[in-house]
Amino acid sequence: MQKRVIYELNALYREPMRVVGYAFGDCGDREKSVCVVGSMRGNEVQQMYACSRLIQRLKKLEEQRAVAEGKSILVIPCVNSYSMNIGKRFWSTDNTDINRMFPGYSEGETTQRIAAGVFEAVKDYQIGIQFASNYMPGRFLPHIRMMKTGFEDIETAKKFAFPYVITHSARPFDTTTLNYNWQIWETRAFSVYTTDTDEIDRRSAADAVKGIEHMLNSEGILHSRISGGYHYNSQVLCDDDLLSVRCSAAGIYENKVYVGEEVYEGQLLAEITDPYEGTLLEQLVAPRDGTVFFQHKAPLIYADTAAVKLV
Repeated sequence: MQKRVIYELNALYREPMRVVGYAFGDCGDREKSVCVVGSMRGNEVQQMYACSRLIQRLKKLEEQRAVAEGKSILVIPCVNSYSMNIGKRFWSTDNTDINRMFPGYSEGETTQRIAAGVFEAVKDYQIGIQFASNYMPGRFLPHIRMMKTGFEDIETAKKFAFPYVITHSARPFDTTTLNYNWQIWETRAFSVYTTDTDEIDRRSAADAVKGIEHMLNSEGILHSRISGGYHYNSQVLCDDDLLSVRCSAAGIYENKVYVGEEVYEGQLLAEITDPYEGTLLEQLVAPRDGTVFFQHKAPLIYADTAAVKLV
C-alpha cells in the first residue's frame, strides 16, 4: 500500500487540507484499474467508514498477493475533511457542494478547485466507484445506482451482487456530479449506497466491501476468496419504478416499519403528530404490497415529503 496526497489546499490560518489516497497493486504507470471515492460531504460518516473497511481488506489482500499483476486500485476515503471536522454537510464558508462542481475549474471557487484537482487524479481509471448519499435524509436498502448517460454498464453493476441496481435519468444538476463526469470520460462508474449516511452501520458497510470485492474478482482485478456478503441476482429497476408514499402534514415523524421489511396494502408505515400538542395529524399506510426501500429518518418532516418508498 502506498499513501499519497491527491490534492492539497493551502489555508491562511490552519493546516492545509489534504485529500489523501491509498494505492494498492501495481502503482506504476501501468493500467489504472479501479478508483473508489468515499465521503465528499461533511456528514457522510458511513461512506468514509466503508472506505476505511475497504482499505483494511485490500491491505490484507495485497499481503496475500491477491491483487492481479498489472492492476491498480486507488481508494480516497474523504474529499472534504474540513466540513467533516465541523459536522457540516457542505463547504463551510459558502455552503457549496463539491459533488455539484465536477469536472471542476482550477481557477474557480474553492469547491471548484477541489473538484478539479480530484478529477484530474481519478478521471483515467477504468472503473469508478463512489460511496454516495442521497439528498433525502433517510435510510435505504443497499443498492447500486447509475445515471442513464448512454455509458451506463448494467452487467458490471450486477457483479456487485447487491439486491438492487437502480438507474435514473440525469437531471440538469446531475451533470456536475463525479459519477456523471466519470461516465462521460468513459469510466464505468457506479454509486454504492449503504443503509445510512451520518451514522455508522457496520453490517451494510461490511457487505458493501464484500460486494466490491465480488465485482473486482469478477473483473479479474482481484483473486480472493469471499465469505458471506450478498448473493443476489440483482433486480434492475428504474427510479420511477419505486412507489413514493408522501405525507400531507408537517410535524414530528415516527416510523412504524423498518427498511427491508415486507409490508402489505393498508399496513401502517408512519405517523405524524403535532409538535406542540401531540395530536395525531396523519397516518401513512401502504398503498400496495411491497418492500420498504427507503424511509425518512429525521424526527421532523415537511408537508409533501416522500416519507417512504416501496419496491
